[in-house]
Amino acid sequence: MTSASGSVLQRSSALTRFLLAPNPGPMSLAGTNSYVLHAPGNPGAVVVDPGPLDEAHLEALAAAGPVDLILITHRHADHTAGSARLHGLTGAPVRAADAVHCHGSGTPLQDGEVLSAAGVDIRVVATPGHTSDSVCFHLPGDGAHGSVLTGDTILGRGTTMLDYPDGTLADYLASLDRLEAIGPATVLPAHGPVLPSLVEIARAYRSHRLERLEQVRAALDTLGRDATARDVAGAVYSDVDPSVRRAAETSVAAQLHYLRGTAAQT
Repeated sequence: MTSASGSVLQRSSALTRFLLAPNPGPMSLAGTNSYVLHAPGNPGAVVVDPGPLDEAHLEALAAAGPVDLILITHRHADHTAGSARLHGLTGAPVRAADAVHCHGSGTPLQDGEVLSAAGVDIRVVATPGHTSDSVCFHLPGDGAHGSVLTGDTILGRGTTMLDYPDGTLADYLASLDRLEAIGPATVLPAHGPVLPSLVEIARAYRSHRLERLEQVRAALDTLGRDATARDVAGAVYSDVDPSVRRAAETSVAAQLHYLRGTAAQT
């Protein structure tokens, strides 16, 4: 998938297209990928992650067809800020795991629930870790191996942050296991390009997390067992850009919580 801004939908898989929102930044990369789902010949559409409150972006999504349903992968504003307005433009219900982000007749998403809209079957997969309300959407009929819209749980470039204390490492590792078990589906992330194999990227993400855990353990050996997340981040993430330093510290806090919880159980 080649990221492109503007009002032109770009093809991302057999059943999906995307529109890149005009919200680039250190955490959102080139911007939020707002996906439009529909089966060939079906006039309806499902929008996943409307993105920011940008009128031109939302009007372009609304024009993709009569929007039947709006879905949210998690609570962060770069995914949800435009959802109420898109509901107003289309009348379509907004569904998310957290009722706070549901609009109209939308009800909270349930893990394992199968939605059918715009000719597409969509299975809800709870994947907490980035946030407690993170979900992914599995489209089993999208190509030879299906596809999964991964929100921020898996990105198209780099790795995601854990929004501790709302997101935890134990939850995140378990979510990676769930995603790997789906198989070699196409990965449709909310930021960055499409990736070819969910199995491969889930394994790579897990390896990265375990490597970081070893680095945090080593830093604690040097700094002391009661070192703060800020001190550990200074040692482990010394090369990160200042614009993402807070995210690094938040992820370290999640790693320290995981390590200290594991130590308390042994």
